[in-house]
Order: sequence, then C-alpha cells, then structure tokens
Amino acid sequence: MADRITVIGWDGTPLTEAAAAALAAATLVAGAPYQLKALPVPPAAERIALGSIQLAARRIAQHRGAAVVIAEGDPGFFGVVRTLRRPEYGLELEVLPAVSSVAAAFARAGMPWEDAQVASAHGGRLRRAANLCRAHPKVAVLTAPGAGPAELALMLRGVHRTFVVCEALGTPDEDVTVLTSDRVADHIWRDPSVVLVIGGSSAGGPGGGPANGAAGEAAGWLAGRPVGYPGPDRGWALPTDTYTGTGRTPTAPGAPADPGAPGASDTLPAHVRALVLARLGARPGDLVWTVGAGSGALAVDAARFGAAVVAVEADRSACARLAVNARRYGVEVEIVHGRGPDVLGELPEPDAAVIETGGPEAVRAVLSRRPERIVAVARTLAEAEEVRRVIAGAGYRADGALLQSAPLLAPTGAAADGPGLRLGMGDPGTFLLWGAQKP
Repeated sequence: MADRITVIGWDGTPLTEAAAAALAAATLVAGAPYQLKALPVPPAAERIALGSIQLAARRIAQHRGAAVVIAEGDPGFFGVVRTLRRPEYGLELEVLPAVSSVAAAFARAGMPWEDAQVASAHGGRLRRAANLCRAHPKVAVLTAPGAGPAELALMLRGVHRTFVVCEALGTPDEDVTVLTSDRVADHIWRDPSVVLVIGGSSAGGPGGGPANGAAGEAAGWLAGRPVGYPGPDRGWALPTDTYTGTGRTPTAPGAPADPGAPGASDTLPAHVRALVLARLGARPGDLVWTVGAGSGALAVDAARFGAAVVAVEADRSACARLAVNARRYGVEVEIVHGRGPDVLGELPEPDAAVIETGGPEAVRAVLSRRPERIVAVARTLAEAEEVRRVIAGAGYRADGALLQSAPLLAPTGAAADGPGLRLGMGDPGTFLLWGAQKP
C-alpha cells in the first residue's frame, strides 16, 4: 500500500498549502484528465486518469510511495472517498476537502440549501432522482453521462419545475443556465453537471424552500428530510376528519356497486390507511399511484413519507378537495382526472400502487405496469376473491384481510360517574388485498 494517501478536493480555486505540499511530494497522482493538466503534478509522478475508481484503488494499494487522488469539491460527499474506503482495498486516507459542487451550485443561485434534497443519478438511479424531484420543491441532482439535465427533464415531462443547470463549476468554462423544465431537453449539456430542480406547490418564497408542512417544519434546524419522516403531524395515517371533504358516498361490504364510478367509495378510515401504507412501503425515490383517490387522504399520507405520488380520480370535485389537502400538508401530489384504466397508460412507471376504487379491472390495468407492491380495496367478499386471483395470477405473492373496528366510547354528562368504556357502533369493514413481486 502507498506510504501516504491524500485525497484532495479541488473546486478550481488555488490549492491550500497542505494540498499543494501533498501534491508536490506525490509519486502517483490520480484524477480527471483536465485536473491532471491544470494542476502542478510532479513530472516524475505516475499519472492515472480516473475512469474506474475501483481500478485506481487497486493500483494505489499496490503502489509504494506517496499517492494523491484529486476529486471535485468535497470528495466525501457523493465522491471517491466512499469507494476508496472499502475494506477490500485496505486504504487509510487523509482527506482535504474543498467546497462541494452542490454547495457551489446553490451559491451561484443565491439560495439556501439546508432544506434541499441531494440525489445522485449515477448507477442507473435517474428515475429515482426524478421521483425525488416530483415529490420535493428543492432538489440538487448530480448528473452522469446519459443521465443529465435533458434526460431528467424528459422524465419530469408535464411536471413544471425550474432548472438551474451548473456546468464545469470552478473552471474557466463554468456556465450557469436557468430554464423552465419544458425547455431543458432542447439543449445539449456537458457532463458532469449539477442541476438544481426548484418548484412545486409547496415551494415558498424567493428562496424556493417549503413554506410549511414536513420539510418546512424541519427547515432551520435539520438538514434535508430523513427517510420515512412523516412531518410535524405525527402518525402514519392522519385522522379522517383532518382532511377536507370525505370524497364520496361510502358503500358497505356486501352492497352492490359500480367499482369504477364516482360514488363507489369514501375516504378510507385511518386504521385501514395505516395498513395500506405499511404494505406499500413508500419511501423517497419511489413513485406511488393511488387509483380512485377520492379526496386524497391516502395520497397525502404516502406523500408525507417522501414518495412521489400520482393520484387518479374521476370526480372533479374530489380532485379539487385533493388539491386542497395536499396544499394543507405541504406535499406534492400530481392529480390526474380520469377513470383508472383509461388514463394509466400515460403515467410514469410506478414502484407501488393502491387501487381504492376500480375493482378487478383496475387491478389488472395496474399490474400490467408491474409495480413492486400493490394494494387493492374490494367491496364484497366475492370481489375480494376475484382481486386475489388477479394478483396471484400476475405472479405476485397475494394476501389480504377484512379490517373492522369499533370506537371506544367514554361515558359523558350525567353518566360520567357510571360504568366505564363501552363499544360504539362498528364499521362494516374493509376488504384489503395486497401483493408483492416474488424474488
């Protein structure tokens, strides 16, 4: 192994005294070609143009002498340090960071960024980065060849955002461009770049940060937004009466209904939504469909966990109430007016989906898009059996339950000193089916 390994972060400004001394003493220097050309690499030092970090790490492990790895900005932030620290290489590092490219990008934009999400599109993660941009009002995306600003904008087609594209930060060729998302795909961009994706109904004020809701509550003391953080209103499923409107008229199990028509379902009770959320397992980077979303209680619940949500609803008045509920809790929900099977073909690929209304026909349509997890509500036992067969027939592990509950009522008024709790009128129950792709 090299006698000394120094990782130098470089942001285009003059090297610090410590970094310059480490570079002058190096017998092996690894970095991007433009870095090796621009910096004073000792003439006798072995040079490695960084393509594969893994190959460079193996060569450094074999080298005897002083090795230097040059990286952009802060190499410990989505940088080479993670790879170089893998146990199989056995390398001990001294890291001399510069300003990270993300911090530099937000500085160029004149924006705070403690409330931003930061994602990397490297390694085939462009779709997950795009889903993060759907769900959050301020996201920095580190791009990669084939996963740049144009490709990101195409994945966000129909979702209005402002792109701040920062190319070659810290170099004489630096360029910062501000465009609306519908114009980004018309340009040819250099790799790599940092893209700030700003906007959405929960963005507040000129800083582009959320004005309220989960991320807004975190702003000022907690950077970003932790995975699975449901916001200041604690709980997986908020009480039904906290949402505007009930959506539609409820239909009890056993009663005939047109599962695809408005009026077939009410907002799901909180205890049912809690189980749905558990089976969906929604998380940042996921895209969740809610089909027959009603007033959006479940859609908002899923969005509070950081997932991108597309809500499909055939009732225009319910769509309006859904928009109100999303704004109230400061989350992004894309609302699509229409009947499930008719509009699903135009939607982006889901990671998870819930069919609140629509029956077996909607379940089949959703399963044709192969989400990892699916949950469906059935109105009768016969429909529940048909939905279960549809899920299992698509190659998923299928399961389900009938959920029923009754409130506990405390004595009031003159009876307050009498007998204790009693059971109130129970709900007729909800048939819930779920499935997950087999490994």
